[in-house]
Amino acid sequence: MAGATTKDYYQILGVSESADKPEIKKAYRKLAKQYHPDANPDDPRAAERFKEISEAYHVLSDDEKRQKYDRMRKFSPFDDFAGTAGGPRGGGARGRGFSFDDLGGLGDIFSSIFDFGRGRGKRQTAVRGRDVEYTVEVPFRTAARGGQITVNVPVTEECATCDGSGARPGTTTTRCPECNGSGHVSLGQGDFAISRPCPACFGRGEIATDPCPSCGGTGQVTSQRRVNLRVPAGVETGSRVRMSGMGERGPGGGAPGDLIVKFEVKKDHFFRRRGLDIYCTVPINIAQATLGSKLRVRTVDGKRVMLRIPPGTSSGTKFRIPKMGIEKDGRMGDQYVEIKITVPEKLDEKGKELIKEFAKEEGIKY
Repeated sequence: MAGATTKDYYQILGVSESADKPEIKKAYRKLAKQYHPDANPDDPRAAERFKEISEAYHVLSDDEKRQKYDRMRKFSPFDDFAGTAGGPRGGGARGRGFSFDDLGGLGDIFSSIFDFGRGRGKRQTAVRGRDVEYTVEVPFRTAARGGQITVNVPVTEECATCDGSGARPGTTTTRCPECNGSGHVSLGQGDFAISRPCPACFGRGEIATDPCPSCGGTGQVTSQRRVNLRVPAGVETGSRVRMSGMGERGPGGGAPGDLIVKFEVKKDHFFRRRGLDIYCTVPINIAQATLGSKLRVRTVDGKRVMLRIPPGTSSGTKFRIPKMGIEKDGRMGDQYVEIKITVPEKLDEKGKELIKEFAKEEGIKY
């Protein structure tokens, strides 16, 4: 299996480097549905493909991670490695030595995106687990009034079976021959060399003689974590909530990271939101608009409020229902009902005669 540094996430999702978030999300959903392990119980390769797809989406859907990843690609071309343990194709380093630290902090790219450089093989100190960011779609009414939802969050973390070593329990690991146990290899880049995590041992410095059956020797697994989530009242698209200790487990017994949930509010076929106010459109016929009427209008609470339509109401008129909007930070919005007058497409003979009589009384020529 190739190291994470050789993966082209854009190619995995089948999108261009200029793809926007909706394109990336659409591609992810299509592929995730196609390769989900539950849909391919007899194909062990589907699980690995699904893991790659989830990993690619996790990076490309996050602005900060994607920016770091794009910068990394400029300094570490994907064709510089041939297979899992092929190493650099070009010659060795020439001139002065070079590391990502010389590029103003780019040395943290691999560890922040791919979880490398943590010394997993030696496991000298406990490390806090990574935070997990996940986007959740919320129904409009739940977002308006708040509530509880249950979501399944994909989490890539250290394999619990082998404790991240990549070796079957009870077996040993050996020093990686590609990096000689350092966990890093040097890649020739013109007149300098770049140090990067070893793709053969995944930066651990050691390889398993008998790979762990749970993770296939990678030391990581992707699982679905079921989370009961409280949606705050008045939440908007883009809002975030942090759930402490619900992220990835920390290597070496370190504290788990946090789960950062980003909300995306679904559109409703009836209600619209503007700030703390809610808008809806209600159709009435000509007779109701001319003579006046009473309507029962739905609210986001599921209740129905009686609304009086006065005679002579024009299409586009708005009526306010106080204190039926969004409640947030101690403030409460209103609900506005916009009237839309509908014209019948077909009339029977009696209806036509009545309309003609009305037109005659009003002096309307037709």
